[in-house]
Amino acid sequence: MKKTLIDKILIDPLQRFMNNSAMSGIVLFSSVFIALVVSNSPWAAAYHHLWETDFSIGFGEHIIQKSLHHWINDGLMAVFFFVVGLELKREIIGGELKNPKNAVLPLVAAVGGMLVPAGIYLLMNSSGEASNGWGIPMATDIAFALGILYLIGDKVPLSLKIFLTALAIADDIGAVLVIAIFYTSQIDWVSLATGGVFMTVLIISNLVGVRNTIYYAIIGIGGLWLAFLMSGVHATIAAVLAAFTIPANVKIGEKTFSEKLDFLVEKFRKAKTNDVPLVTYEQSHILEEIRVVSKHALTPLQRLEHALHPLVAFVIMPIFALSNAGIDLSGDIIAQFASPVAIGIFLGLILGKVIGVFGLSYLMVKMKWVNLPEGMNVLHLLGAAFLAAIGFTMSLFIGGLAFTDPLFQEQAKFGILGASILAGVIGFLIIRKANKIPIQNKLN
Repeated sequence: MKKTLIDKILIDPLQRFMNNSAMSGIVLFSSVFIALVVSNSPWAAAYHHLWETDFSIGFGEHIIQKSLHHWINDGLMAVFFFVVGLELKREIIGGELKNPKNAVLPLVAAVGGMLVPAGIYLLMNSSGEASNGWGIPMATDIAFALGILYLIGDKVPLSLKIFLTALAIADDIGAVLVIAIFYTSQIDWVSLATGGVFMTVLIISNLVGVRNTIYYAIIGIGGLWLAFLMSGVHATIAAVLAAFTIPANVKIGEKTFSEKLDFLVEKFRKAKTNDVPLVTYEQSHILEEIRVVSKHALTPLQRLEHALHPLVAFVIMPIFALSNAGIDLSGDIIAQFASPVAIGIFLGLILGKVIGVFGLSYLMVKMKWVNLPEGMNVLHLLGAAFLAAIGFTMSLFIGGLAFTDPLFQEQAKFGILGASILAGVIGFLIIRKANKIPIQNKLN
């Protein structure tokens, strides 16, 4: 295939960049760094003012007005949670969470990694508004965690990547439930009932065979998400619910697809050609048939997940980081970091996650209730526990829901960033060391 100049200098390098699994973590980390630098520069006031700019949508008297920061957290992050929902459904239907035997260890690790951090936090913040932050250290940032794994290189066992992914997905389920149950404001039952109607429409549409993703977007955003936004239940929950209504079945099975594709390719090969770059009408018709057949061989769920993943990884999460990671370091940093909120989050992530994830997993393996995944050793498990302590995106998000006091919000950011950076470095070093253990000793 002859490549154009624009392919060589722009398209191909961009595709290689976006297909590199480590790049999303690097972009996210860069966004955090930029937010920290700008929020402590002469442009700090402009930085904070930007996110408080009001932005309105609607018509006539029906207008929703929120700050840009709220639109990012309620709107853009809804797309993030929508992709999380798609991943959850895919894993439950045909992934690691489908087989109960494979799912036991990461599920138990995830539960331990949620309960122990919350308990440690509450030991240090048992009353007042500060106690609302117990959900913050429960979260795991899968983008950062997997990004660090891919930075280590090809020596990382595939089983470790699968274990950490399954753990993070189970953790996401817990985070969604925590947000829905414990971090929901006063409920407008009429709006919630309206959302229920739209949810019912989406479910019925799936059952009767509607597969048009634009249709689901219109009903999901214009109906379900908007109703939840007005109801008081956090709008990101609507995104997860909408994701579970996206069809996960194909119109054409693998065998039929293969036969039809072979037939159409042969038909295209025999079609009359011309001596110009344009294809003939017959060739154009065959190519359209190939496109339709290929589309029917892929589930709408997978098409959406594949299409939205780059948007989430390289646009939405970096924007979220830019708007939420800015911390003013000009004040008394020691006092901020030494606050019960910051220490509770820091210890909840660094100690709680490691104790919960590694401790319970190691106990189950030692008791021979489950087997350590093939290719992993105990050090890999310990390294994964530290990577699970990278709370960043989800922790910052829950922190914004948990606290109304700006002081608590700043203290939470100190704890989250400090723990996430330290956990990432320790996890990186442990897994690099684990990879040096001879293969014959991997399960010892």
